[in-house]
Amino acid sequence: MPLFLVQHGKNLPKDIDLEKGLSGEGKQEVEQVAASALKHKVSVRAIRHSGKKRALETAEIFARSLNPEDGVQKMEGLGPLDDVTKLDLQEEDSLMLVGHLPFMENLTSYLITRSSDREPVIKFQNGGIVCLERNPKADLWFIKWVLFPHID
Repeated sequence: MPLFLVQHGKNLPKDIDLEKGLSGEGKQEVEQVAASALKHKVSVRAIRHSGKKRALETAEIFARSLNPEDGVQKMEGLGPLDDVTKLDLQEEDSLMLVGHLPFMENLTSYLITRSSDREPVIKFQNGGIVCLERNPKADLWFIKWVLFPHID
């Protein structure tokens, strides 16, 4: 059961867009990552986002490429400062979550270590995907692969 974690694409500053939608560069980078994911035959059943404009726009770009069976929907609990220990992933399969920092880095660390106060185990990039998979012998996850817009 893969879990795809995505930090929204680069956004416009608040003085240009009060809702901080994606910038042109952000849209382009997310489109490139989405195209690469499609090329690598990434299969996503559903995409869930935080409800913020930049997360929704990022989710919609991925949906255009990956065509998730269960579509794109807002999901509570994906805000930047939400509690990662409250997220229930037990029944989900091939789910993509699109959200924000520090939530995405904290969630990844929590799923891998089961500690909510650890330093990040990976540094996310805007518009990139971190694919996690559950270890069938334990209630822990591991990083299976990463697809980022840039190598820095």
